[in-house]
Amino acid sequence: MSGKESFSILEKIFQPKNKTKQIKGNTIKYGHIVDNQEIVDEVLVSYFKAPKSYTTEDMCEINSHGGNVIVKRILEICLKNGAELAEARRIYQKSLPKRKNRPKPSRSSNRRNQRKIKQRSKNRNQTTRRHAIQKNQ
Repeated sequence: MSGKESFSILEKIFQPKNKTKQIKGNTIKYGHIVDNQEIVDEVLVSYFKAPKSYTTEDMCEINSHGGNVIVKRILEICLKNGAELAEARRIYQKSLPKRKNRPKPSRSSNRRNQRKIKQRSKNRNQTTRRHAIQKNQ
């Protein structure tokens, strides 16, 4: 889930094993997804706080045991508690402004990198030949 309400929705459906009030960014918590006090699955939830996330928004990922039935059930619970399905490619499009602002490498640095790659492959080939010669002797 991504957006301003993602953490508040998660609070309604996720019961962490270690109950701490403060949510730290870039952390993982273990707990259970619940629906009307019924445990649905044991999960790990990753927290990413804005602006240090892929979408630059508050974001969380729910990692369950898998299986279509459980994943669909967790999705239904999220939707029932206020989440909305994202349009196709929304998460990727949210990250684009960040990506567009990155400086492009200069041509000289590209040439330097290409030379380094060629030199590495040359060194690997020479090493491979040496090992082949040693094995044959």
